[in-house]
Amino acid sequence: MLEMLLNPRKAERHPWEMFFVGAFYASLSVLLVNWIFSQDAVLSKYSGILVVTFTVMFSLPFIFYAIRLEERKISSETGMLALLREHKKAIYMFMWLFLGFVLAFTVWYVVLSSNQSFRAQIETYCLINRPSTFNECVSQYGVKGALTPTAFVAAKDRLLMIFSNNIYVLIFTLVFSLIFGAGAIFILAWNASVIAAAMGIFAKSSLSGLPLSMGRYLIHGIPEIASYFIVALAGGIISSAVIKHEIGTEKFWEVLQDCLNLVIIAIVVLFIAALMEVYLTPALF
Repeated sequence: MLEMLLNPRKAERHPWEMFFVGAFYASLSVLLVNWIFSQDAVLSKYSGILVVTFTVMFSLPFIFYAIRLEERKISSETGMLALLREHKKAIYMFMWLFLGFVLAFTVWYVVLSSNQSFRAQIETYCLINRPSTFNECVSQYGVKGALTPTAFVAAKDRLLMIFSNNIYVLIFTLVFSLIFGAGAIFILAWNASVIAAAMGIFAKSSLSGLPLSMGRYLIHGIPEIASYFIVALAGGIISSAVIKHEIGTEKFWEVLQDCLNLVIIAIVVLFIAALMEVYLTPALF
């Protein structure tokens, strides 16, 4: 039923509406997982993954049809710049959807009495930020706590580390979207939930701290996630063309050229996001 409520063509005209859709899907996922699985001795341990899985299930139909719509726009008569402007509409839709995920996940992280629904996300946060005291970190943030400073890393080394890690995620996003056109939404929904947990931790589980926390993570997070959506769109368009048996045709080569342009743009945007994370964000926060 939910997949019938949205039409990608209509969403392109009002992409900001996808923010509320994303917030609704994420909220519904958290509530369903808490209601159905919170008392299960086994599945409650994997609530964080289940929340992401439900969010993906709700989002898949829309993402799939949006990618199909973008693939139909590719034509030899359309110039590259005009085509990229067309794809920009889809990127806006996906970004608003992602921001809806992030805000809803963050609010529920703060509001819920237990952080069990974000256990996997907290473990991921601790693995990245405090690997030497991982168990301590999980135990601390599983309830509530304040941030502990991490070891100093030179800005240049941190830039290389962040950019290489983001490229790794970018490659996985491309592979997922190639295998299954809308499959990259899983990686993107997972990243939204991890960012939400990090924002909740930074806000010290307080609603009043959310505006500062959003600024801390979204300044560099928006261009970073935009690059993932760009490459996800590229992989999804190729996947759609393969499904339609266009391999070897002139249309298929047009699709490949268009998608190569998107991948190059995604890498450039990702590098800019890494620069912002290393030099701009620490200066502001």
